[in-house]
Amino acid sequence: MLNLLFVALGVVLLTGGGEALIRGSLAAASRMGVSPLLSGLLIVGFGTSAPELVVSIDAALNERPDIAIGNVVGSNIGNILLILGLCAVITPLAVKPLVLRRDGVTVVAASILFLVLVGGSALARFDAAIFLLGLGAYLVWAYRTERFGGAPSAALHVAEGQEVTSLPRTTLWIVMAVVMGLALLIVGSQVLLRGAVGIAESLGLSEAVIGLTLVAIGTSLPELSISVIAAFRRHADVAIGNVLGSNIFNLLGILGISALLQPLPVHERILQFDQWVMLGTSLVLLFFLYTGSRLSRLEGGLLLLGYGAYVGLSFTVFGG
Repeated sequence: MLNLLFVALGVVLLTGGGEALIRGSLAAASRMGVSPLLSGLLIVGFGTSAPELVVSIDAALNERPDIAIGNVVGSNIGNILLILGLCAVITPLAVKPLVLRRDGVTVVAASILFLVLVGGSALARFDAAIFLLGLGAYLVWAYRTERFGGAPSAALHVAEGQEVTSLPRTTLWIVMAVVMGLALLIVGSQVLLRGAVGIAESLGLSEAVIGLTLVAIGTSLPELSISVIAAFRRHADVAIGNVLGSNIFNLLGILGISALLQPLPVHERILQFDQWVMLGTSLVLLFFLYTGSRLSRLEGGLLLLGYGAYVGLSFTVFGG
């Protein structure tokens, strides 16, 4: 029970910290004249991954590689199956293929890159450098195509920034929001990690299972909140774009930084099962989007059923 309370408290702290950091950063960017395009692309698109980043770094530094990697892989699976599935059930998510072609292909490419680099059953610092170079190349490509090429996806990232309202207005409140957000993220990651490890030990489950499910869901709440809000507002591009941007940063950024700080051995079940589920869900999402140019309620329901099956298998067949 105490471990469950630690997990719940950690999730609350991480969610609050992520929200405060995003709002403070958006307000600071506006004060400094940063374009709405760049704010949406970087701060919102990647800022929602701040809980995953802090938790994975904390786990890596504390020699908990199963949680560090499981958190990222599980978040990417949950983002597509759980979050987009739920959003599509709320409202069908119509999308123009041109808007998502770059980000969708990048998600699949990053997933394949993960499979290639973990072929040796570990992520070394050299692998981390490849991830980070890939992230840098993606950011340059994204900004240049949207800033100078007039890509329709530019409006998507501007709209992502506009989904976040009630920003702090004074310099003092902006600084307080950023500092408080960072502090809550750091404390929340430590509390969540303690509870997650305790649950794994008490139930006889591997830390990989807890990282892939419980921790991954907890750290994905910022993506969930922004995407669900966008779905209720009928902003389909924002809901899908937020998830794709988060998945790109999870793989290339979070794993890159974590493995750079501490080489990460990869759990056998991730090699045998979860990495293939991650790649498969990315391909299924692209298939749904590009065949019908939308994610229907039926397809959203299928994604939710898929997540239920994945969690069930995680605690039974692959629970050891």
